[in-house]
Amino acid sequence: MMSNLLFIHGFNSSPLSKKAQQTQKYIQKYLPEVRFHCPQLATNPKDAINQLEQYLKASPAEHWALIGSSLGGYFSTYLSENYNLKAVLVNPAIKPYELLSGYEGEQINPYTQESYKVEKRYLDDLIAIEKPHIAKNNYMVMVQTGDEVLNYQEAVDKFQDSHLIVQPNGDHSFVNYEKMLPKIVEFLQLTA
Repeated sequence: MMSNLLFIHGFNSSPLSKKAQQTQKYIQKYLPEVRFHCPQLATNPKDAINQLEQYLKASPAEHWALIGSSLGGYFSTYLSENYNLKAVLVNPAIKPYELLSGYEGEQINPYTQESYKVEKRYLDDLIAIEKPHIAKNNYMVMVQTGDEVLNYQEAVDKFQDSHLIVQPNGDHSFVNYEKMLPKIVEFLQLTA
């Protein structure tokens, strides 16, 4: 059975983000038989979820695993629960609709230069896909206490019964992420 890894980037990010690039290079080097997917997500949450689900529905019999960073962690939780997939969440957003309420208005993605608006509907779409109850064995959650964007304790509280890695200091980018890739691949059971 073919293995697929779907990397889901965060808010105002892209497949060109450092973590996405590090993951892709690691997979190409050590697991060339695994298909790596990291689409540029639509800026609207509902469209982004539809886009991600198209990947899963295109090859439902294949093995799929998820890595989600920040807002991508929130999307990964939704997909993991709906499709019973293993997911690694990196400094995941737990209540992005609260955080992003402070970002309402015009946004420009620094990678793509795409301009879009965060409006009430955007926040409502995030609330609509929230998964308050989780299958604890499907997750490895990696947080750093120095995350300057998100409160890492929210992730610790929600995923306390999952495989949880809490590192002191660090930041929202997850310092030394690339050193965690062997553990990530092992947890996700990525093989040929």
